[in-house]
Amino acid sequence: MTRVTLKADERIDQLYSQTIQIIQSPTVFSFSLDAVLLGAFAQVPLAAKTQTVDLCAGNGAVGLFVSAKTRGHITAVELQPRLADMAARSVILNDLTDQITILNEDLLTVTKTIKKDSIDVVLCNPPYFKDQATSKKNPNPHLAIARHEITANLDQIMTVTSDLLKTNGKAYFVHRPERLDDLFMTMRAHHLAPKRLRFVHPKADREANMVLIEMIKSGRPNGVRILPPVIVYDTDGSYGEEVHQLLYGN
Repeated sequence: MTRVTLKADERIDQLYSQTIQIIQSPTVFSFSLDAVLLGAFAQVPLAAKTQTVDLCAGNGAVGLFVSAKTRGHITAVELQPRLADMAARSVILNDLTDQITILNEDLLTVTKTIKKDSIDVVLCNPPYFKDQATSKKNPNPHLAIARHEITANLDQIMTVTSDLLKTNGKAYFVHRPERLDDLFMTMRAHHLAPKRLRFVHPKADREANMVLIEMIKSGRPNGVRILPPVIVYDTDGSYGEEVHQLLYGN
C-alpha cells in the first residue's frame, strides 16, 4: 500500500474479506452495503482487454471492489470534485493507478471523453430518489446529490449506459424495488434488456429494499432470471451467511 494524505474528516476503511482500502468521510460520502453487493453481483470478464466504466462512482468503492475480478481497465466517473479526489487517492493507496482511472466529469457529457460503443461493462450505483419539489433532501449537498436525481435522472443515466456499451455489453445496477417500473421502461427505451434480477431483503420476513439488475445491450427480450434473494440479517440480528462472508470472509 502507498501512503496518502487524509483530510481532517476522513478515515480509511477495509472489508475484512478483501485487501482493498477505501478513503471514507461521514460528512461527504461513505459506501454502504449496496456497493459491496453490486461489486459481488457484477460479472466482469477477466481478460486484459476488458473495458469497464463505473458511473456515479462516489469514492470509487464499486470499481475498487471489482478490480480483483479483471485484468482489464476500469474508469470511474464522478461529478463531485471532493468525491473524485477521495477515489483518486484510494486508487493510489491500493497501488491500482495502472488499472483504474478516475474522471471528475459530468456523466451526461462523458461520451466526449469515452468513445461510444466501446465499453464491455458498465457499473452503476445511482441516486435512488426522484428530484421532486416535495422531496425531503439532506441539507448536505454532497449527500443530497448522491441520493436524489439532482444532477442526472434515471433516463439520462440509462442513455449514457447504452451509449457507452458495445452491442451485447452488460450493465449492472443496484436500485430500489419501488423504481422497477421506471427501470424497465428506461431500459427498454435504450435497448437494454434485463437478464438477471436479485432482490435484497433486510430479513427473510421483510420486503426487499434493494434490487440488483444485470442488463445487456441489444439483448433479446424476455428470458429474465430471478435469482435467490440476499438476506442481510438473520432472525437474531447477525449478518446472514452470504453477507457475513462478503464483509468478513471465511
